[in-house]
Amino acid sequence: MKKLILSTFFLSLGLAAHPVDEGTSLCVTVPAPVPAVGTVLGHGDMKFSVAAGWGQLDPNKNPIYNCHAMVQLKNGEFIALCDNTLHNFLRYSPDGKLISAGITEYPGAHGLEIFERDGQERLVVVDSGWAVRAGKQLRERGRVAITDTNGQLILSLPDPLSVGAYEPGMNFMPCDAAVAPNGDIYVSDGYGSNWVLQYDKDGKFIRKFGGSTEADPKAQLHEAHGISVDLRDPQKPRLIVSSRADNQLKYFSLDGKYLGDIDLPGAFCGQAAVHGDKLYVGVCWSKKDGTGPKVGGASGFVIILDKNDKVISCPGGVEPKYVDGKLQPLYQAAPVFVHAHDLCVDRAGNIIVVQWAAGGASPIKLEAVKSAQ
Repeated sequence: MKKLILSTFFLSLGLAAHPVDEGTSLCVTVPAPVPAVGTVLGHGDMKFSVAAGWGQLDPNKNPIYNCHAMVQLKNGEFIALCDNTLHNFLRYSPDGKLISAGITEYPGAHGLEIFERDGQERLVVVDSGWAVRAGKQLRERGRVAITDTNGQLILSLPDPLSVGAYEPGMNFMPCDAAVAPNGDIYVSDGYGSNWVLQYDKDGKFIRKFGGSTEADPKAQLHEAHGISVDLRDPQKPRLIVSSRADNQLKYFSLDGKYLGDIDLPGAFCGQAAVHGDKLYVGVCWSKKDGTGPKVGGASGFVIILDKNDKVISCPGGVEPKYVDGKLQPLYQAAPVFVHAHDLCVDRAGNIIVVQWAAGGASPIKLEAVKSAQ
């Protein structure tokens, strides 16, 4: 890893489901580094070692292009979501071997959530609407589908325009979804109109909240890129929504009331994964030295927060520091990740990072360093 220097940037049409900066039509794709096996990342008691060869695929047989999300099934297998319509779903064994590749209908595949209903595992597949057709990147209408774990359609959520939630001319380009214990489905429209849309378990629209024009400025969302349900306090379930352009995570109640936020200065973060009493967040980009301009190329890393919302480790990033209780700017410190678009924390506490615009990179598994925990 230390011998690798990311210095080559090239423009690539057709390798990204959305542009680096909203409103552009091209994507800067950075050749992904191959981190040295055993490289230790992270800080304090949350350190991780780069695993050998997990998830590596033959790019001639199973090209990834962009890997946007990953979940783990009850049987220990993993499903990765890619925007390559040769195979939107890549199913991996627990040890990272490819089991199957399939599903071809989501050109803007972006978000993936797993939940259980009537004893059966189900997926929420979010297509953002960023589609590459004939070498051109197009802004299309997004869609959200409920499927089984093989990708077979069970239910499509209605477009917010069709249920009166949106006015004509409002974009619907969703990024992510989350499912509450009662079955309600929350969709974050991060590339569209930035509202969080709440549906019941049968797909009936309930409400919207948090958009960029919300009356309360604190409740506004700007690039609502990820959403999760936080059940760490069972008596007070809440939503965690990424306001990526603001370098923040925001808390909302399940009925859409703004509860507070977490500042992550310098870090353009996605979905927060809840594991145990901690939050794990992938950072797609960071700012130069934490305060300068946004680095459009390789600048991703991972953030880990404790139960009190304090950043305690940044694998691939600088060591988190607080001055007078205020978190200092975060940025990439080691060239391990290009764009850490999302991550999955497995049952053993290991992290699998998936990347966007990283030259077709396979997932990177970070194994928890036992002696540090």
